[in-house]
Amino acid sequence: MKIVFAGSPEFAVPVLKALVQANKNIVAVITQPDKPVGRKRVLTPTPVKACANSYNIPVYDFAKIKDSVSVVQSLGADIMITCAYGQILSQAVLDCFKGGVWNIHASLLPKFRGASPVQSAILAGETHTGVTVMKTELSLDTGDMLLVKRCEIGSLTAGELFDKLSLLGAEAAVEAVELLEKGDLNLLLQDDSAATYCKKIEKSDAKINFSSTAKEICSLIRAMNPAPLAYCQLGESTLNLLFAEEGEDVEGRLGEVVFADKRGIGVKCQNGSIIITKLKPAGGKEMLARDFVNGRKIKVGDILE
Repeated sequence: MKIVFAGSPEFAVPVLKALVQANKNIVAVITQPDKPVGRKRVLTPTPVKACANSYNIPVYDFAKIKDSVSVVQSLGADIMITCAYGQILSQAVLDCFKGGVWNIHASLLPKFRGASPVQSAILAGETHTGVTVMKTELSLDTGDMLLVKRCEIGSLTAGELFDKLSLLGAEAAVEAVELLEKGDLNLLLQDDSAATYCKKIEKSDAKINFSSTAKEICSLIRAMNPAPLAYCQLGESTLNLLFAEEGEDVEGRLGEVVFADKRGIGVKCQNGSIIITKLKPAGGKEMLARDFVNGRKIKVGDILE
């Protein structure tokens, strides 16, 4: 079975590697175009393109795949596996693959269809998430499901959960291709009535509101780590919060620092408090909250907004 793989970010690299190492016949890789990176704006390939080059797999980085249908068709592949590719596929592209296009989506569909399933699962307070291999159709993440793999979220940050789901997606991709090779397809319809949708995360979504509960704030901090990072204001300074735990109920005003010591920074919120354990001052480096306290940059009675 000839396979085209389409993906772009680091999340998709383990999926491509797993397919290659399982001796699946990857005839081409499709990815996003090179982009300028860093202060010097150095033109840089996507992580998937760099991986494909290391395996000497032909790479196509179409600006718009919908304008390159004839090239895609000329590859003569039976199926396409996609994982965080970053472009919407037209019906003409889907029609290039007689065995279908199959997407690795980082949620337990039909929950969290859309652009930010990993962060959204944490924000929603879910205990579990996973990856779903589904058949791609024109509407957003609505296709029939080939297989699902679950994992526990626990206290993972979005970055840690991305890594976990990336490896789970790699396992799922290999299993999916093997099912497709055998023609062993027991597809499940998605329950549209249970569907939820998630949008692209913006910096404004990361602003902490201390009138929220401790659980909600801790979930927000984990969901926004490593990017765009949850933040609040300490006077005129911005504090990016990397990790916090739920604390006990305390007296004080919303956002008030109730303790600042070796435990971290305790802050009053709705129905309780949070204990900030790791942070990053604007323009500074990541540090333990207790080290920030030792630098006398925050004290009991300060208000975080």
